[in-house]
Amino acid sequence: MRLTTKGRFAVTAMIDVAMHNGGGPVTLAGVSERQKISLSYLEQLFGKLRRHGLVESVRGPGGGYNLAKPAGTVYVADIITAVDEPIDATQCGGKENCDDDKRCMTHELWANLNAHIFSFLRSVSLEQLVRSQDKSEVNVLQDRRPTDKKPEPAPVH
Repeated sequence: MRLTTKGRFAVTAMIDVAMHNGGGPVTLAGVSERQKISLSYLEQLFGKLRRHGLVESVRGPGGGYNLAKPAGTVYVADIITAVDEPIDATQCGGKENCDDDKRCMTHELWANLNAHIFSFLRSVSLEQLVRSQDKSEVNVLQDRRPTDKKPEPAPVH
């Protein structure tokens, strides 16, 4: 399977929208700035995400994007397939014509891998990804807190 930047960026951007969703529509300019993804690329991706019913657009001043449904019902597989990202480890795109128009010896192996990958991506919700982001931010904050231990004095030469 080859997951390109299109799929990665779409998932990242959707996590960002979900994390900021409670405060009104999320602007693509904000997502672009926070995630370092080109605004024009995000516009292309969000057009596809909107057509697949994953986000809603709000026009005008204060406009942007909201999730079209609860984050717990949006899965990574939905996002990736919405932006036309193939989830396929076969060489033939599932057509079974990999070896001179015949099925190759490893076709079944790669087709089964596709099924497992898709099943996994279908089991991970946007809500789970948002929650895991919150935990990692807490971990980062905890790592930066000063400890009770006093620093040792620098040696005097």
